[in-house]
Amino acid sequence: MKVLWDLFATFFRIGAFTFGGGYAMLSLIQREVVDNKKWATDEEVLDYYAVAQCTPGVIAVNTATFVGYKQKGVLGAIAATFGVVLPSLIIITAIASALVHFMDYPIVQDIFGGIRVAVAVLIVNAVITMGKKAVKDVLCVIIAAVSFAVSLIFPDLSPVFVVLAAAIIGLGTMKIGGAKQ
Repeated sequence: MKVLWDLFATFFRIGAFTFGGGYAMLSLIQREVVDNKKWATDEEVLDYYAVAQCTPGVIAVNTATFVGYKQKGVLGAIAATFGVVLPSLIIITAIASALVHFMDYPIVQDIFGGIRVAVAVLIVNAVITMGKKAVKDVLCVIIAAVSFAVSLIFPDLSPVFVVLAAAIIGLGTMKIGGAKQ
C-alpha cells in the first residue's frame, strides 16, 4: 500500500507543479522517477517517452501509467495515472469557473501570453535534457536530425511512423553492426 501511495503522491506533485501539459512535465518526471525514486533508469524513461508518444493520450499520463505498472502492476498504473491527472482536473475546474468572468480583460490575456512563453521554455528544456541522454553517437545524431526534418517537412505525418522508422533503422544498424563483430 505504501508503494501505491508513493506513486500517487509523486505523480500528484508532478501534475500539480508542472504547467504546460505533458511535454513540460518530462524533465520533472525524469528527475523524480530516475534520480529521486530510482524507479527506472534513464534509458527506460526514454523508452517510456517514445512509446507514450506513439500511444493515444497525453505523454505524461502515459508515462505515469508505464512507471506505475512497472512498480506495482495494474494498481500501480491506476495510482500513478490518477495522481498525475487529479491536479489538472482540480485546477482546470477552479480556473474554468472563475475565468469565464475575466477572460476578456487585457491583463488576463497578457498573463496567458506570459504562461505560453514559459511553457515553451519548459518544453525546450525537456527536449534538450532528453536529447543529451538519447543521442549517444553519430548514428543517433543522424536519426534525430532526419526525424526532425521529416517532422518539419511533413507536419501531418503521424509521429508513430517517425518513431517506428527510427526504431527500425536503429535495430537494423545494430543487427548489421553485431554481424560484423
